Amino acid sequence: MVRNFFCIALLYCSFAVNAQPNNSYQPTTQNLQARRWFENAKFGLFIHWGPFSIPGAGEWVMNNRKITVKNYTRLMDFFNPIAFDADAWVKMAKDAGMKYITLVTRHHDGFSMWDTKQSNFNIMNTPYHKDVVKMIADACHRQGIKLFFYYSLLDWRREDYSWTTGRTGKGTGRTRQGDWNEYIQFMKNQLTELLTQYGPVAGIWFDGYWDQLPNGENSVNAPLVNWHLDEIYGLIHRLQPACLIGNNHHLKPMPGEDFQMFEKDLPGNDTQGFGSGGISNLPLETCETINTSWGFNLTDTTYKSTTDLIHYLVRAAGFGANFLLNIGPMPNGAVQPEFQERLAFMGKWLNTYGNSIYATRGGYMRPQSWGAITQTNGRVFVHVLADSVTSLQLTNFPFQQIKKVYWLNNQQQVPAQIKNHILSLLAIQRQPNEPDRVIVVEGE
Repeated sequence: MVRNFFCIALLYCSFAVNAQPNNSYQPTTQNLQARRWFENAKFGLFIHWGPFSIPGAGEWVMNNRKITVKNYTRLMDFFNPIAFDADAWVKMAKDAGMKYITLVTRHHDGFSMWDTKQSNFNIMNTPYHKDVVKMIADACHRQGIKLFFYYSLLDWRREDYSWTTGRTGKGTGRTRQGDWNEYIQFMKNQLTELLTQYGPVAGIWFDGYWDQLPNGENSVNAPLVNWHLDEIYGLIHRLQPACLIGNNHHLKPMPGEDFQMFEKDLPGNDTQGFGSGGISNLPLETCETINTSWGFNLTDTTYKSTTDLIHYLVRAAGFGANFLLNIGPMPNGAVQPEFQERLAFMGKWLNTYGNSIYATRGGYMRPQSWGAITQTNGRVFVHVLADSVTSLQLTNFPFQQIKKVYWLNNQQQVPAQIKNHILSLLAIQRQPNEPDRVIVVEGE
């Protein structure tokens, strides 16, 4: 008994040592330039779409309903998105003021949305029989939108994935545990396809690492498997040195990662139980849904208002983070009007207020109950989000002198004074139907 425990402990420690990427990672000049671009971009579109959209119950339907691999495979025969228009999707994102798209290429159900040679469970074996990843990649390149690929480390389908130690996918009918090293090689092969056949890729967005944490999200313990992240991250950076890597593990960033992400939460918050990673010095991104679902959900009509979404974008920027806003298109490839309407509103808002979001950095103080601050060299943008606020005193203001204080939307002067690094904004007017009253302070 003691001997067996000792052997298990040694094995576990071996995983703990090997599970982390190499500490010697040094980003290339191209990578550092890409990070700066990413920090300036501020707004992107997340797309969760695939055969999981067909039941209309979200992207976790295979796990939640315990659908077996055999039965879930039948969805491939029904996936025929005849209304899909890659150029229209990219234009919708561009018109919304978004600078990049993060596309789910393979989710936890194991379905590949491109012409992969590594698995038969892919888009080319559906009635649609077209490479969706290529179509969106080509549309992004034509329209000047950067493209990130979401890729799941977790797989509810394959037997060589370590499902016996995983926390999810227990009800999909697998009875044999395959070779974990074969699964790692499978992922390397797929990532090589994605990074060599679709032009420049701005980033890889990993998910599923948490499936192998023994105590769930935020676990401080080592994962139960060796993810070989040093090898996977090294492969990506060799194939495309500018490609940014992020991993939705909900932990502190690991060596080899180029940006830190926060799921359904603003940086530093922990309302969802995913926030133990703290805030790093890497570029930041927060992702959120328009309703409460990532994938298409027929009964989820709890749509966030345009005001809610603008506030989320502003508060994210106030933390110095990008806002990755998700849509879950319908199985036929159409985007429901509730999503389109909200994206269009945000695009119109950014046409007026974009200077207070794009290429800014987080404010000298964190977002407050009244609103948030963004700033660039020589300018501070005060975002007044609370309707009840009619005046503000901002302590420790970074300017000693102010040159000009005015409304961003109409350039009209705002009464203000500064003394002892306290900026007083007086008579902040109400502006009906404006989700954010933006005041520009120019100074030195």
